[in-house]
Amino acid sequence: MMANAAKRSFINILVALILVAGCNRANEAPSVDNYSCDSVPRPENAKLSLSTLSDDWFQVYETVDGVYSIVEPYQLQETISHLIVGEERALLFDTGVGLLSIKAVVERITNLPVIVLNSHTHYAHVGGNWEFSTVLAIDSDYTRTNMEGFDNSRISGDFLPEAFCKGAPQESDPASFFTKPWKQSRYVQNGEVLDLGGRKLEVLHVPGHTPDAVALLDAENRLLFSGDSWYDASLWLFARETNLKDYEASIFRLAALENEVDFLLGAHNSARVNADRLRAVVNAFRKIRGGEYAGEKDSYDRLAFEIDGVRILTSQSALDGKQADISKGGSGLDTWPN
Repeated sequence: MMANAAKRSFINILVALILVAGCNRANEAPSVDNYSCDSVPRPENAKLSLSTLSDDWFQVYETVDGVYSIVEPYQLQETISHLIVGEERALLFDTGVGLLSIKAVVERITNLPVIVLNSHTHYAHVGGNWEFSTVLAIDSDYTRTNMEGFDNSRISGDFLPEAFCKGAPQESDPASFFTKPWKQSRYVQNGEVLDLGGRKLEVLHVPGHTPDAVALLDAENRLLFSGDSWYDASLWLFARETNLKDYEASIFRLAALENEVDFLLGAHNSARVNADRLRAVVNAFRKIRGGEYAGEKDSYDRLAFEIDGVRILTSQSALDGKQADISKGGSGLDTWPN
C-alpha cells in the first residue's frame, strides 16, 4: 500500500476536482495524477520522437513502425487514439474527445481508406466518429444508445477552464461542446480478424470497464492495444456501467497474452509502454475484490487503492456487484449517488 501521506495527497487531488465539477466526475480523469502542463509530455512519451505532423492540440508519435499515436495532452482526459496503417487501409482505434477534428490529423498521416473502431464508447473516445464513413462497433444496446451522442449537460465538467492545462483551443467552444451522433457501418465480434493488408488485427471483446470494451492484438508485430482496460495511470472502475466481475475475467485474459507482446498501447496518458504491467493488475485486483485491502473513501462513494504500484479507483457500489441498466448507455462521467 502507498504511504499514508501519498494516499492523502492522491485523494485530496481527486476530491478537489470533484468539488469543481459538482456531482458528476467530469473533472476527474486518468490523467489527474499530477496533471499539469509541466507533466506534458508524459515520461514514456518523452522517450518517443514527436512527429512533425503534430499541431498545437494533437501530439503525434510514431510509436512503432506503422502505428501513429495521436495524443490530446492538454485536456484532463489526455486521450490517445492509435492510427494503425496497413498496405491497403488504416484503422483508427478511437477518435478522441472531438473538440477539434481528428480526421484532419489522420489525413496528414495517410491517404489510405480509414476504418474506425472504438476501444469503448465513452465520450472521450468517440468524439470524432461522426467524421468517418466506416465505423465498426460492438453489437450491444449500450453501444447503440451511446451512438446518439452526449449533450453538453452530461460532459460539461470536462470542458471547464480547469480541465485544460493551457486553455482550450481558440477555434473551439468548450462551454457549449457536445458529442455528435454517429452510426456504425457494421458490427464486429470477438475473435474477428481485421485485415489491413500486410497487417492483421484480432478483435478481443473485453467487457468490464464498459460492456462494449475491446482490445486489439497485432500478433505479428507483438502489440496489444488495450484501450481503457489498461492504461498508464489510475484505472477507473467506478462508473455505473462498469462490471468488476467481467473486468476481472478480461484483465486476466489480456495478462495471459503479455508474453506474446512487447508493448502495451493504452488509451490515456502514455502512448506506449513495455508489456510487463498486466499481471500486477490481476494480482492487485484480486486482492481488492478479496477484501485484503481497504480503500480510501471519498464522499462520492469512490474508493482509491494502490497495491504494488497499481492504482485503481472504484466504488463500493461496483464492489458490491451493482451495474446500472446498460441499455441507457453511459458517458464515462456518470457515477453512483452517494
